[in-house]
Amino acid sequence: MLMISPKMASGMQEKQYTPCLLNFFIYNPTFGPREGEEEKKILFYHPSEVEKNEKIRNVGLCEAIVQFTRTFCPTKPAKSLHTQKNRQFFFEPEENFWIVMVVRNPMIEKPNKDGKPPTIEYQEEEILDTVYGAVVRQCYSMYKLFNGPFGRAMETGGVELLMQKLEKFFYRYLQTLHLQSCDLLDVFGGISFFPLDKMTYLKIQSFVNRVEESLSLIKYTAFLYNDQLIWSGLEQDDMRTLYKYLTTSLFPRHSEPELAGRDSPLRPEVAGNLLHYGRFLTGPANLKDPEAKFRFPKIFVASEDGYEELHLIVYKAMSAAACFMINASVEVTREFCEQLDGLVGPQLTLLASDICEQFTINRRTSGPEKEPQFKFIYFNHMNLAEKSTIHMRKTASVCLTSVHPDLMKILGDINCDFARVDEDEEIIVKAMTDYWVVGKKSDQRELYVILNQKNANLIEVNEEVKRLCATQFNNIFFLD
Repeated sequence: MLMISPKMASGMQEKQYTPCLLNFFIYNPTFGPREGEEEKKILFYHPSEVEKNEKIRNVGLCEAIVQFTRTFCPTKPAKSLHTQKNRQFFFEPEENFWIVMVVRNPMIEKPNKDGKPPTIEYQEEEILDTVYGAVVRQCYSMYKLFNGPFGRAMETGGVELLMQKLEKFFYRYLQTLHLQSCDLLDVFGGISFFPLDKMTYLKIQSFVNRVEESLSLIKYTAFLYNDQLIWSGLEQDDMRTLYKYLTTSLFPRHSEPELAGRDSPLRPEVAGNLLHYGRFLTGPANLKDPEAKFRFPKIFVASEDGYEELHLIVYKAMSAAACFMINASVEVTREFCEQLDGLVGPQLTLLASDICEQFTINRRTSGPEKEPQFKFIYFNHMNLAEKSTIHMRKTASVCLTSVHPDLMKILGDINCDFARVDEDEEIIVKAMTDYWVVGKKSDQRELYVILNQKNANLIEVNEEVKRLCATQFNNIFFLD
């Protein structure tokens, strides 16, 4: 991505280039051990039009770096390589399978007088290993969600099938990577939970139990409202990956204004009224269409035997979405979908209305929201709960943050410091722009606060953060 910043004095323009993907490849060093067979190691390479010898040379270099670093620490091979122009990230998700991502460093192109070529300045320190290392791991997690581990394809159809699956998946997935938007939220990979009162939560739990009892084929259920999670029957790591897919890919593709409007919840007056706004986001677009296809995406989740394959049925009514997972060995028929639509549609529409009503009441009782003097990111490592008032919108293609990128970089640096030690700690940074940045790590929880208080001192900043903890996190214990 190119950004142009005009220079006021000279009238000349500086061009700023954000980080971008140069190469992404997957290789297995055991597949081409002899000289002349090096190409067999390469399972996937992006961009595919790169000349064969260059692919072999790049993979060979990565292999050499990994082997060289193993001599210093056999259990912890290289994770990244820093050069002036780019940065390489290495990840071994399964034995001998290596994923490598090469990112070009951000740079500034400065024009020169007298017709000389422009000067390029690479900003090597602007890229954080933790952020882009997390992006590589996300790539593998997303592949595994829809295809299972690499080993599964090898068992089923050998190297050829694995290469086909990698090509089919990563050709599309890499187009959704927007590296200039990656930040601390990618490191956490957390889940945003929807705040609910006890009664409404029990209604949702009761709904899930009733549906699972009536439709015994359903093995797991997840319930979301406004792109936030309320209930999940999946393991945490599987839900984390599925949540990212739903909120950054599936839901944005089917976004629409809520039919009943937030402040006027739909309430069918007649008991048993079948009026509902339910529809399938995966599978048949229209149940009444005689040509409708009843094919659903398959996902792979952890089980006692390693992993299990499931059909993913996503059904939405207004702002509420229910994900139903069914064993992939079972065929999902038209009859089943009609039964699910008739049972879930009216109930989900009513539940969406109830949640909306409760949400509106809570907003009214909490009073009008005035612009706070602070913004924060909170993450809980135990339940993956994440909350950010810094991000106005975060999808695969768009990341709108309400603070300057320099402040986001400071947050990332503080997070790197926290990762190096196990003890609870607090870090306070005074930024050059009159902002204060505070990081607190306590009992598996992390809180990052950005304060805009020009003339504040350290004691006042500390008191302000204590007040924030008391109002926003009054039921969460943070060490002082």
